Amino acid sequence: MKISVIGGGPGGLYFSILAKKANPEFQIDVYERNKADDAFGFGVVFSDETLSEFLSRDPKSYELIRSRFAYWDDLDIARDGQKIRITGNGFCGCSRKTLLQLLQQRCREEGVVLHFEHAVEDLAAFKDSDVIVASDGINSLFRDKQATDFGTTSSLQKNKFVWMGSTRPLDAFTYFFRNTPHGPIVAHTYQYEEGKSTWIFETSPETWEKAGFVTEDEEGTIQKLTELFKEELDGHGLISNRSHWRNFPIITNTVWHKDNIVLLGDAKATAHYSIGSGTKLAMECAIALADAITAHPKDIPQAFQMYEQSRRKRVEMIQHAAKVSLEWFEDMDRHIQQDFLPFAFGVMTRSKKVTLENLAIRDASFTDAVLKDFNKSIGNAETKTPPAFTPYQLRQMQLQNRIVMAPMEQYAAKDGLVSDWHLVHYGSRATGGVGLILTESVAVSEEGKITLGCPLISSQQQIDSWKKVTDFIHQNSKSKIGIQLGHSGRRGAVKRPWEGHDEPIETPWKLLAPSAIPYNSKMPVPKEMDRQDMENVITQFRNAAKNAELAGFDMIELQANHGYLLGSFLSPLTNNRKDEYGGTVTNRLKFPLEVFKAVRENFDKNRPVSVRISANDWANGGITPEDVFEIAKAFQQAGADCIDVSSGYTVSHQKPAYGRMYQTPFSDAVRNSTGIPVITAGTIQDIDQINTIILNRRADLVALGRPLLLDPGFVRNAQAYEQYPAGDIPKAYEAGISHLYPYKLSERKAVEGMKKALKPESHKNS
Repeated sequence: MKISVIGGGPGGLYFSILAKKANPEFQIDVYERNKADDAFGFGVVFSDETLSEFLSRDPKSYELIRSRFAYWDDLDIARDGQKIRITGNGFCGCSRKTLLQLLQQRCREEGVVLHFEHAVEDLAAFKDSDVIVASDGINSLFRDKQATDFGTTSSLQKNKFVWMGSTRPLDAFTYFFRNTPHGPIVAHTYQYEEGKSTWIFETSPETWEKAGFVTEDEEGTIQKLTELFKEELDGHGLISNRSHWRNFPIITNTVWHKDNIVLLGDAKATAHYSIGSGTKLAMECAIALADAITAHPKDIPQAFQMYEQSRRKRVEMIQHAAKVSLEWFEDMDRHIQQDFLPFAFGVMTRSKKVTLENLAIRDASFTDAVLKDFNKSIGNAETKTPPAFTPYQLRQMQLQNRIVMAPMEQYAAKDGLVSDWHLVHYGSRATGGVGLILTESVAVSEEGKITLGCPLISSQQQIDSWKKVTDFIHQNSKSKIGIQLGHSGRRGAVKRPWEGHDEPIETPWKLLAPSAIPYNSKMPVPKEMDRQDMENVITQFRNAAKNAELAGFDMIELQANHGYLLGSFLSPLTNNRKDEYGGTVTNRLKFPLEVFKAVRENFDKNRPVSVRISANDWANGGITPEDVFEIAKAFQQAGADCIDVSSGYTVSHQKPAYGRMYQTPFSDAVRNSTGIPVITAGTIQDIDQINTIILNRRADLVALGRPLLLDPGFVRNAQAYEQYPAGDIPKAYEAGISHLYPYKLSERKAVEGMKKALKPESHKNS
């Protein structure tokens, strides 16, 4: 088999080594446009996990790399003279130039032919190759020539960065944050060989411009950065190597191969330097590609499919974590305002891969300090209390913990009346210890229902049926219960989800919306609301607020999210009105604010009112972050006590970027840009994630939906897992403590033991 590798970076070279080693009969040629000793950049980073993989695949490469790397277990976070060290992080730095030379050496030893100063511009030169590996980097010529076939997307990110070096020795991976007169700048730094360290400087475009940086002015950049980071450089200078300011590109490909061409390394997918995975990703994918071709040497299409199937999910996970991490740095101006310890904790947990529990296993002294700092900040004398189980107050409503039951539609009401199903549904979560229960959307009118199974609160009978639920909760638990008041708008008159998702019922009622735009092709066209319609809806919400108080609810949440009536006024995708209620976000806010004020004025002033919004429509032309801040501030000024931050479902063609805790960046932005308390939700699954979110100041309260559907005892299990002595367990259930608490303690010890056992062995040179 003849294999031509275009690009002599770490991925292309390592693939060649492994493929040739496993198949000595293969003819493998590597074509590199640069000289053998050319190398852009300074150091690269590998984790202990990656080093273990190298050891198992090619011990000779591993030993060569290991003989030349700089190893560290510690990570430092420094900000304007403050510094804290977190231990237990196994990483190594290696000179990129050295790495390339070592891999070149191994290629020659295995019989791979290397061609340097060989610029390849035409694939016709390789028409006799069985496999062409396009590993020619971010600006891959061969990927771009067939970008449509590969489904290539490339987007430049906001922040500016420049990759430099220094002679300053470092004994830990260090983030140096500096509040400069121009704005915050961070240096990502690590030692990669004796007397050499990498310094990647990053800042916002606004700070970059104010500082007077010029893209290709290396000397000017060095001069400015040396002065700004004088203390951090400690008398050492900066070194440049084609060190121009750039914007990081996120590259993805929906398909990784076409005919006999396969993508590898940055040509295939990029991962932001803030998680140190670019070279790691390239070399791990090189392993998978070599394995696939070795397994199917006579069926290259099958080999390529095997390669893609084995790596795509992993690559996408790393890219997702990298994107979350880079977005954190893009919001550095906001994060850097935090007190130092929560700021440091935020740096460590920014990608959402690392949590409180992970960090406690690595360095308990750090997490103990963060936990103590949090409890002191809220006036809690017990400094080891898990954040989830600390109290929280909105107006006169005191919550016993920070865990919220998110609104989850039951579609079980009959003629708008809740029943014993709802009593058991909400009651069991209350006795299960949830701090705050938010009901499913309760329609303010018949035409405001989503389905025929939605509850109402319009009649005395409906008020009485709800009071049965609230009385039970207040008499048998310390939980509080809030009612979500809503109007379905253009998303109403649909079947229950299990009968047909977003499909209209046979005889739908008249739908209302800000504009005559149906939710999907199956749904009827709604009526564009006139002023009389608006007045009617305001009256319905006003009456519902009064009735909610009579029914004994502790709180009201106004439904202004997910493309329902009020939410559809807020989004430019669903509101194209030409009058005073359309156009600017200020205008789009007018009617929802009118509704909110009617609710607030007709509900007990000692009880809070929150508003649930969609902070992202997940569709082009949708709501912007600036819109979201204005919306949150407007509701806050109108008297809202809290913003429940959700996203999506505004339009049927949305493309959400799901992932663990995927909505927390939105709640973080709202909370820390406006100062209003927030609730977050979205793929939050365990107590560790909840504690991490609250410690991170990304939210004040954390809502769970699906985890509570099949586990009404989620909170009790979490309390036992954390060994937190709950004081609200019903007397009839207290006997269960002697079983659950020891069981969950054993489970936790087992989980922690497994995590420690799975932690890769240290590769530090003895």
